[in-house]
Amino acid sequence: MARMTHAMLKGSNVPLDVSAVRAVLRWTPGPGVPDVDASALLLGHDGRVRSDEDFVFYNQPRHPSGVVRRLPKKQRSDGWTDAVEADLAALDPSVDQVVLAASSDGEPFGHVGDLRILLYDTADPEGDPVALFDVHPETGEETAIICGELYRRGDGWKFRAVGQGYPTGLVGLATAFGISVDETDTGGAVDEDATHAAAARPAGADLGGSGASGDGSPAGPASPFAPPAPAYGYPHAAPPVPAGDPAYGYPQPASPPPYGYGYPQPAAAAAPAPDPAFRLPPMGPQFLRDA
Repeated sequence: MARMTHAMLKGSNVPLDVSAVRAVLRWTPGPGVPDVDASALLLGHDGRVRSDEDFVFYNQPRHPSGVVRRLPKKQRSDGWTDAVEADLAALDPSVDQVVLAASSDGEPFGHVGDLRILLYDTADPEGDPVALFDVHPETGEETAIICGELYRRGDGWKFRAVGQGYPTGLVGLATAFGISVDETDTGGAVDEDATHAAAARPAGADLGGSGASGDGSPAGPASPFAPPAPAYGYPHAAPPVPAGDPAYGYPQPASPPPYGYGYPQPAAAAAPAPDPAFRLPPMGPQFLRDA
């Protein structure tokens, strides 16, 4: 019996009735189209990795538990594929989510016109997919995208289509979820071509090397920039808590203006000092008392 494929929209979710899945990224190569690599992050109940071993990518293609692994890249008649498998039934109870991501090599995802993630039952990898999601970058400048996530719900698992991008590549994706990154400040300019293939070296997981080969070749120059936060979306840094609103009444105590989105606002100019020579105008006759 043919399986019904769920065509997902961004933000939608579907329950999974399979015990293990294969998440396949598919795209069409061409002039100016970057190579794409699949990766996965195993997250605990706090939404962060438990250790650097929870990052499965081209230079660390297998989780120590063996239940999440990256498969070799393949060329098919309809394009290239890169895939990650996850045995959901065997995952440790401390793992609450598996983030399924893509990163691009050299150029942003604005140059990849038809990126798609397909979710298969590993018991029938050549059958119809359980779900598919066409991944469209928000700005076109993203160099890493969370395509979807597997997450626990009750005693089972669900898949959510995410489509959340990061302009900071694999480094930004990894550090956003708690991967440790060793930095060396060289004082030079950032090499944009190296941010995907050789941007930084997390403890226990080498981010250098070629995504296409996955052979663990030596890393390139270390990143001279600090671990960035995602530009928008998920996961978020905790926003600053604004001061409480003043109580009802008049006059109100002076308070600093709130921050705008993304950037601190300039400090308000100080109120001018009162003019000591100022006098109220004479009152009209209607306010004068009778003699």
